[in-house]
Amino acid sequence: MNVQELKQLRPDLAFIADWVKPQSHVLDVGCGDGVMLDYLQSAKQCSGYGIEIADDKVLACSQRGVNVIQQDMEQGLHLFGDQSFDTVLCLSSLQMMKNVEDLLRDIARVGRESIVSFPNFGYWPHRTALLRGKMPVSKSLPYEWYDTPNVRCATIYDFADLAEDVGLMVTECVALHEGKQISFLPNLRGSLAVFRLCKRT
Repeated sequence: MNVQELKQLRPDLAFIADWVKPQSHVLDVGCGDGVMLDYLQSAKQCSGYGIEIADDKVLACSQRGVNVIQQDMEQGLHLFGDQSFDTVLCLSSLQMMKNVEDLLRDIARVGRESIVSFPNFGYWPHRTALLRGKMPVSKSLPYEWYDTPNVRCATIYDFADLAEDVGLMVTECVALHEGKQISFLPNLRGSLAVFRLCKRT
């Protein structure tokens, strides 16, 4: 898979992939169908594993040639030792977790750096929906309130506070919309928040 194919499939992942150094050892927590690891392996000569629980997505990973471990992320990352990976990815899946703090600490433990993304609840159409008395439904939150897998809703500012509380240092933070960086009023105009983190020394 090349960068143009990734941009067509997932422009947000194409942006995030630039943060991963070539030949890195990568863990993708909640890797979905494995498209990110597929790209990192073929275009940046990275190695590593994905963690995914859904049967159909584990099968898709295998068909892509991605090493995948079928496991519930809520059970932690005890399979891996401290600093086992150069980069740990947790992309658009953290909001589905019940124990966000524990998972974040574990991600920081096993990786030298981490990249986390999640739908930004501060995005202006989400705020507008709430003002109208309705739960937001959008491209980044494409579910109704009754069938959503998302159990946590956060803004960019909320996550920055949480990172501080669990002893992580934010080395970079951007807001994206359809794969493009939003610089002006990012918490209002960005539909996806992306954080680059490391353990505070």
